[in-house]
Amino acid sequence: MFYREAGQFKTTYEADQAMLPIAQDRVGLLLILLIAFAAIPLLASDFFISSIMIPFLVFALAAVGLNILMGYAGQLSLGTGAFMGVGAYACYKLATLFPDLNILIVVFLSGFFAAGIGVIFGLPSLRIKGLYLAITTLAAQFFLEWCFIRIGWLYNYNDSGAIEVPQRMLFGLAITGPHATPITRYLVILTIVAIMTLVAANVLRGRIGRSWMMIRDMDIAAELMGIRPLFSKLSAFAFSSYYCGVAGALMVFFWLGSAEVESFDINHSFLIMFMVIIGGMGSLAGCFMGAAFIWVLPVILRAIPSAFELNILAATMEHISSIIIGALIIFFLIVEPHGLARLWRVGKEKLRTWPFPYAT
Repeated sequence: MFYREAGQFKTTYEADQAMLPIAQDRVGLLLILLIAFAAIPLLASDFFISSIMIPFLVFALAAVGLNILMGYAGQLSLGTGAFMGVGAYACYKLATLFPDLNILIVVFLSGFFAAGIGVIFGLPSLRIKGLYLAITTLAAQFFLEWCFIRIGWLYNYNDSGAIEVPQRMLFGLAITGPHATPITRYLVILTIVAIMTLVAANVLRGRIGRSWMMIRDMDIAAELMGIRPLFSKLSAFAFSSYYCGVAGALMVFFWLGSAEVESFDINHSFLIMFMVIIGGMGSLAGCFMGAAFIWVLPVILRAIPSAFELNILAATMEHISSIIIGALIIFFLIVEPHGLARLWRVGKEKLRTWPFPYAT
């Protein structure tokens, strides 16, 4: 009744190929953006923005990058954390070498370094696939971690071995460094994530995105139809690594403030991969759902005892939240192996045919 396209006519090819053809979807997206850009900065506390929303957006962007490679191109990768590290260290070096360059330009440029590294480690995908390719990217993870530790030039030979974010201004406001407010950093990250998600959605709907999906479904048939595996696979690695690199730069410069090599270890690679699997492979909306499930839900569960004044030790609540999250992951994978995005799509289809939800 409320979610149907009855009476919504399409009179042009552009309307027929619209990203959101149903008006209710467009209104829903506008409401989400209005809440994100207006309501949260006005109503949310600094703790909520710094501890929940900023890391949620960073991990969602990294999940988008990995989902492009795994969900749309069908190439397994366990080196997401390392590619994020390449973007972070590249952003740090560019910011120190060119202090007068706009920090947002530096963030976007740092992604190209991650893309170049991703192409190099994506070359084995031309010969191997599946778990063998995953082992290759795992080797990239360990090799890049070694570089972050042993090559002192990357962190300007700091005694601590960490990269520290310098303060940068934009329109008279500090957007990085200790004087940058959480709201300012949140709005910058939100704008970048929204723009890059829109770009990814349009690329995936175009010729390049279709070639990735053809390679994923059946690479031999795609090659027989004229798709070049060399270009398709390497472009998927480059595009994915670029997004992960930008996410790594945002993580250090707009969230953590400083970082060591442990911030880009194998645990982060698995964490982002879990976000993609739980959210739904081959779905951009699933990236945000997976990031919310893996990052936001545990924070909320750990905050429940203090909200209800329950006397539960922090370590005990940590274990309880891990058990709950693990049980929910198993439950959702049993109910719908294709992730939360698939459950969302099924729910929308049933809503469109209500009160006859089983007509389809």
